[in-house]
Amino acid sequence: MSVGEPSVPGPETPGPSEHRHAPREVEAETEALRSGELVIIGRIPSASNATLVCDAVLGDIEVRCVYKPVRGEVPLWDFPDGTLAGREVSSFLVSEALGWSVIPTTIHRDGPLGPGMVQRWVVTAENDEPPSRVGAVADLPTPRVDLVDLCPADTVPSGYKAILRALDGFGEPVVLVHADDPRLQRMAVLDIVLNNADRKGGHVLEGLDGGVYGVDHGICLHTDDKLRTVLWGWAGEPIPAHLLADLAELVEHLTSTDHPLATELAGHITDDEILAMAVRAGELVAHETMPHPPGHRPIPWPPF
Repeated sequence: MSVGEPSVPGPETPGPSEHRHAPREVEAETEALRSGELVIIGRIPSASNATLVCDAVLGDIEVRCVYKPVRGEVPLWDFPDGTLAGREVSSFLVSEALGWSVIPTTIHRDGPLGPGMVQRWVVTAENDEPPSRVGAVADLPTPRVDLVDLCPADTVPSGYKAILRALDGFGEPVVLVHADDPRLQRMAVLDIVLNNADRKGGHVLEGLDGGVYGVDHGICLHTDDKLRTVLWGWAGEPIPAHLLADLAELVEHLTSTDHPLATELAGHITDDEILAMAVRAGELVAHETMPHPPGHRPIPWPPF
């Protein structure tokens, strides 16, 4: 399949299994992402930057992944430094330093279209099942509420937090909701640290391995306040103590002149951006509560 063909691996071409087993298997998959041959399967035409779906092949190991080459990035006037790929990798490094595993394994490497970021594909219930036979009513998927979803205005599911009331594309009133889920709360805290300017509902994926993952972190880590997120349900609530302990340790790492994390981040983002991230994390530790949304554009629009 050529790069220009507007198709991606859908249910008919499921990627390798997402389920995690022994650490050795994880290491092998990570090495495949790092140094395996990237075989282009298709592209995601709806993405604003070049986004290719590949298999990273190393020996008998194949890992489905997303490849975003730097040469396919659309320049952003308000993110003039570095690359979007570098910001994606930096976001992953911070998630791993916290021990939260919110972001799928993300590597900065060379590829068929030059340097860029490679990220492990997250297998979900939506992209793992083969397509049902056309017209087979019995095979229709069971309706479910996603972790972030739109519901009728008078219906907020149990265990969900209402964020915003709006009108859908047909002019019907709906409410934006997200699950009251500790895995999602951890992502919300990380977004504040990263200063994520684009946490949409479609960037939240529930993997078949039981993890909840965030993707698309190309416009994060700016020094100015740019937080835009759909995850405002915990605004003003206390941050769990174990997350605060992780954040306090992160601040130490970011402000150390010789810590490997700060050194590695410096290859992708500016010193001022690293310092600003340390300040954001430190403020969360000091205040111990989630911030309230600002009065201007707190949610990316559209939210999906």
